[in-house]
Amino acid sequence: MNTYQTNNVCSSKIHFDVVDNKVLFVTFENGCDGNLKGISSLIQGMDVDDAISRLKKITCGSKTTSCPDQLAQALIKYQSKK
Repeated sequence: MNTYQTNNVCSSKIHFDVVDNKVLFVTFENGCDGNLKGISSLIQGMDVDDAISRLKKITCGSKTTSCPDQLAQALIKYQSKK
């Protein structure tokens, strides 16, 4: 299980698992429960590179980031450690 500390969003942490370059499991601590459960469900089984390209640079209101963007950042950090 990987854990990522988020920045500048309502969610405080993201927990995720990746196997064979596929996102198998994602949960968020705090944040908009229904939306984050939806993101977690939609991304399950998705290739890490596809997930990053779809989620990276999504903003939330006037913020320069969002929970989906933070998930992309978590996956990028995960890839850099492989």
